[in-house]
Amino acid sequence: MNNQDNTNYIIFDIETQNTFDQVGSRDVTALDISLLVIWDSKTKEYQSFMHDELHKLWPIIENTDMLIGYNSDHFDIPLLNKYYPGDLEAIKSLDLMVEIQKSIGRRIKLDDIASATLGTKKIGGGLDAIRWWQAGDIENIRKYCQKDVEITKKVFDYMLEHDSIKYKDFNKKKEASIDTSDWLKPDKFAITHTLGF
Repeated sequence: MNNQDNTNYIIFDIETQNTFDQVGSRDVTALDISLLVIWDSKTKEYQSFMHDELHKLWPIIENTDMLIGYNSDHFDIPLLNKYYPGDLEAIKSLDLMVEIQKSIGRRIKLDDIASATLGTKKIGGGLDAIRWWQAGDIENIRKYCQKDVEITKKVFDYMLEHDSIKYKDFNKKKEASIDTSDWLKPDKFAITHTLGF
């Protein structure tokens, strides 16, 4: 089990207003954020931010050591970086999907990890969140996104505690070893204060 006491990190997830088909591009940065939810290790609380409230998020990001997500290196961070006045790539990131892929050799959906490891499931999908956005149903987007962050946090905590993860492979539950030894080492942190908050 790694010591998390001296590490400030944010676990986060983003929902979008549109699909790749709707924007006519496979480029993540062509999408638009509807809202995002974070869990902050400093406050031990969840917070949500609408697309027009992101300026309230920047000081929190500037004072964290690490950004944690699921498929965040290829989706959430590049998309959020479109809005961020600094450079999120200067901040250490931990993409749990990438860590699992390193171990088992392929990408696994968060739902399949959550089901096998935690016995829980997501409460919707990204397309549901886009439909809710188009219908003006912000509360359902918020609930869905926060549930994803809760699951990601529980998966992260499980991996830290057990140095492993469970997943489903052709309906069989399997377990894979995960090397978490460098995850919370302070000497690995990048300089994060790019905006001077």
